[in-house]
Amino acid sequence: MEKKYQSGFGNHFSTEAQNGALPLNQNSPQLAPLGLYPEQLSGTAFTVARAQNLFSWLYRVRPSVMHKAFHPLKELTEKTFFKPKHLNPNQMRWNPNPSNSAEQNFVEGIRTVCGTGASSEQRGLHIHLYTFSKSMGNKYFMNADGDFLIVPQSGIMEVKTEMGLLEVEVGEIVVVPRGIKFQVNPLQGSTCNGYIGENFGAPFVIPELGPIGANGLAHRRHFLVPVAAFEDLEGRFELIGKFGGELWSAEMGHSPLDVVAWHGTYTPYKYDLRKFNAINTVSFDHPDPSIFTVLTSPSDSPGTANIDFVIFPPRWMVAENTFRPPYFHRNCMSEYMGLISGVYDAKTSGGFVPGGGSLHNFFAAHGPDCDAFETASHIELKPHKIDQTMAFMFECRVPYLLTDFAMQKGFLQDDYQDCWQGFKKHFKG
Repeated sequence: MEKKYQSGFGNHFSTEAQNGALPLNQNSPQLAPLGLYPEQLSGTAFTVARAQNLFSWLYRVRPSVMHKAFHPLKELTEKTFFKPKHLNPNQMRWNPNPSNSAEQNFVEGIRTVCGTGASSEQRGLHIHLYTFSKSMGNKYFMNADGDFLIVPQSGIMEVKTEMGLLEVEVGEIVVVPRGIKFQVNPLQGSTCNGYIGENFGAPFVIPELGPIGANGLAHRRHFLVPVAAFEDLEGRFELIGKFGGELWSAEMGHSPLDVVAWHGTYTPYKYDLRKFNAINTVSFDHPDPSIFTVLTSPSDSPGTANIDFVIFPPRWMVAENTFRPPYFHRNCMSEYMGLISGVYDAKTSGGFVPGGGSLHNFFAAHGPDCDAFETASHIELKPHKIDQTMAFMFECRVPYLLTDFAMQKGFLQDDYQDCWQGFKKHFKG
């Protein structure tokens, strides 16, 4: 499979790996070209409004139905996709993934930290960590439950999908929508670590810009979609499916990545977070952190997201007469944060490290630690660039439940609250 890309978000794409494989119009012959099988993949209901309708027509060597019966993979499910079940009002912070065993593939290396909702409810998300260094070989994955938004923290990987190949490095994200078959493999001998947001709700879209206009935040043209590429392989292959939170296995006699041509709007895609056009204040005070939203999954309540994927990228700080780091805050939304690289400007005394995470459930107070507050309160307010850092946040309208995995001693930091205990009383009333 050759690495090539098309650009745009929400476009109707057309691509073929072999000339003549893609029918040119709806008035096509009774049989698809080149002896291929046509198959429609629908990511939304047929009757959704045209602008939101997600579908792709796939022209493949064999129809997807050619696999044997699925059987449960109970042991693998219990090892990877843990059930979130503990509600905790405390601010929480984690060290990097303790399950850092290199001798596993992508699916084997997933561990669920927290989450809310389920695919059966069509709302919420689960947050996972992953670590792997082995190829998936003859195994392929298909998640019927939700979209995978994958955030690499280390390593370079290839994501081979029915629609083609995406190569993804640290600083980029990749989204594989639900129902699409794919495989994730390490490149250049790397061990790959990172985060996954599994979205059970409405598909991700880029946010409306309103008064910002045409050019801020993530630009449509910087989202990259693969061109058609296929594997015409026969032998013994395994399709691992995720249905209702459980993993299942079906045997196949061929690679499921045998789509020779496709057209449509339902696609995997990647995006380089370093191309995000950060909008910030150039006078005083703060815009809300939602100004850094890259992707959003809308809910049935206008203005309130099922999920917002927000980043805190390198940016200039120029506000005058202002405490510049993130302010003390209590939020009706619940916030899981991860750190890809560098130091987060509100947590300068340590503890929040690359590969780690933190959780502030709804109305849990949070904000800068004592070190960040004291430094920012007395520093000269000249223009300053926050550089060599990238943090992100999965923000959700309902509280996250924790898994048993997340409660492990040594993984969950038991001293997180200490970072706020040293504030002094300055009141002079």
